[in-house]
Amino acid sequence: MAQNNLSLRPTWRKEGRFFELQHNDTSSQARAGLITTDHGQIQTPIFMPVGTLGTVKGVHTHEILNEVKAQIILGNTYHLYLRPGLEVLEAAGGLHKFNGFSRPMLTDSGGFQVFSLTGIRKLREEGCEFRSHIDGSKHFFTPENVMDTERTIGADIMMAFDECPPGTADYAYARKSLDLTHRWLERCIRRFSETEEKYGYHQALFPIVQGCVYSDLRRESAHFMAEKDAEGYAIGGLAVGEPAEKMYEMIEVVNEILPTDRPRYLMGVGTPMNILEGIERGVDMFDCVMPTRNGRNAQIFTWEGIINFRNAKWAKDFSPVDPLGTATCDHVYTRAYLHHLFKAKELLGMQIASIHNLAFYLELVRVAREHILANDFADWKRSVMPQLATRL
Repeated sequence: MAQNNLSLRPTWRKEGRFFELQHNDTSSQARAGLITTDHGQIQTPIFMPVGTLGTVKGVHTHEILNEVKAQIILGNTYHLYLRPGLEVLEAAGGLHKFNGFSRPMLTDSGGFQVFSLTGIRKLREEGCEFRSHIDGSKHFFTPENVMDTERTIGADIMMAFDECPPGTADYAYARKSLDLTHRWLERCIRRFSETEEKYGYHQALFPIVQGCVYSDLRRESAHFMAEKDAEGYAIGGLAVGEPAEKMYEMIEVVNEILPTDRPRYLMGVGTPMNILEGIERGVDMFDCVMPTRNGRNAQIFTWEGIINFRNAKWAKDFSPVDPLGTATCDHVYTRAYLHHLFKAKELLGMQIASIHNLAFYLELVRVAREHILANDFADWKRSVMPQLATRL
């Protein structure tokens, strides 16, 4: 088979049942679907908490399962490769057994982390040489060994190895980077197709559409990826410095081309408003560190707006954290108590805020799905967006 016609071996897609498109909202491009993995099903649209090092920072697994109600979480290939390392993960039987999370997991390829190591990495056709941010040791990622690494980590959904150019990249750099990403994808596919799952359950491989903020490159990449007949597709290289409106434009360009019967994953996005805009344009899957990172810094997302709990105005506010929310912790702790915890620099404040924000994000996509099924997503989105963006 010619190299430019390589496609993924359909080891799982039994008549398209890896992803079932259940409903198209009649008021927008929003979709409701169902992804089926060996570790469980995922209702879309979905937000995926980021568990970089095999842990969602500051949150116990039972809280991720029961309070956050996460259906899938992420692991990071670059970080897990460095520590605890592949030998430990393989001996444990994969990341699911290592961290005790029984539901589906997705791993990125480590490409974003490697390419963000400006000054301590060297990029060439074969792959990318980089130095560990931990101890300075030298390592080399290729499309082939990244596939092997993700096999060993054992995620249900693996991402292809790509280059993620900065949002400010000029056209010449974006063109060169895209060509390299496409050649690397061919190598990822070949390696993925000639290897087997290590732990007895299916793993899917998602290619990543790149092309920076250039419509012609995005279209070219989307067509190239769609030809691979993958079980799902990711949209990468957005929310990396470009204006939000440009990001939304690129999503529209790409989703006009990607198959409608496969899930679409917008990587690294974003705010609640970004997520609703993405859903309206036909995106099914999202991830971002914002809920936990911002939570650790005293910022809470609520249905009433955004709260900074370091502000003195909350010192005597004894109302629930989010009166309109359904997260368990929202109706146990008050705003005054959270203000106190952050002022006192108590770790519990960071934990409560992280759990709340994750639960809020999962509730946001769950309610969005309800309105997709009711065919009134666009009206509902317009009604909630102003409040979600309000800083209280």
